[in-house]
Amino acid sequence: MVEKMRAAQPEVIDGKAVQSLVEAHAIRGAVVLGQPGGWAVLVRYGALERAVAAQRARTPRLWRNLATAAAFVRDELGVARFEVDTQAHAPDAGARRRPDQAARMKHKHEAAEHDAWFRAEVEKSLARADSGEAEWIPHGTVMAKLDARITRLDKKTDA
Repeated sequence: MVEKMRAAQPEVIDGKAVQSLVEAHAIRGAVVLGQPGGWAVLVRYGALERAVAAQRARTPRLWRNLATAAAFVRDELGVARFEVDTQAHAPDAGARRRPDQAARMKHKHEAAEHDAWFRAEVEKSLARADSGEAEWIPHGTVMAKLDARITRLDKKTDA
């Protein structure tokens, strides 16, 4: 079957069927098979060998690195000893690149820094208001100053 997978699209088995086989202790073994862009997992049960399918697809699921594929075989399938075939592995082939990732992470960090700064400023202002150091200006005074400013700006734009 390993040779067949290299030659053509392999037959796949969906995750629910694999889980049923695991619960029934029917899996005899597994192969972590190198593929362009990642690692596929073949499960052996009865006289058959099938590739674990990707969710919502009839194509083999690919793990991006060997460690995560091995963890799946060990932890999810319960197979402690398995084969690894690296012959067709091409790590960069078909790899998904995310050039926008650095910019997105920079933006996230900047947003987090701004949020921390803003929260600290609010805390300082609240502490100052609670301490009695703050100068309180009556609403009417503020509105009168604002009205005067608007009038002054209106005159500037008209001129």
